[in-house]
Amino acid sequence: MGGVNTHDPLTYSAKAATHKHVHPYLRYGFLAGGIRGIPGRLIKHGAYFDFMASWVSLKPTPDEWSGLIEVLKEEVVASRTIQEILTTTRSASKKRYDILHRPLKLRETR
Repeated sequence: MGGVNTHDPLTYSAKAATHKHVHPYLRYGFLAGGIRGIPGRLIKHGAYFDFMASWVSLKPTPDEWSGLIEVLKEEVVASRTIQEILTTTRSASKKRYDILHRPLKLRETR
């Protein structure tokens, strides 16, 4: 709450990287409260976050809450998909993919 310093994304992104090394299907996010918009230092140093969000105060607006819930639902699907790909045993019926794309989605602060 109340801001993001450089130490925060560096520290927590490194922890996310360590956990993802062991469990690559884990999804990590960073929620900053008490600020308007995601700070550039969070984007710059948060390399291992799968999503980032900010709320203007401790209590989210209905729009902030619904936005976070939407992202979390997408992250659960992504996590389960990656886990299935990595844990399914080899077989003729196993799905195979020739493209994996992790798009960048932004929502402008309202």
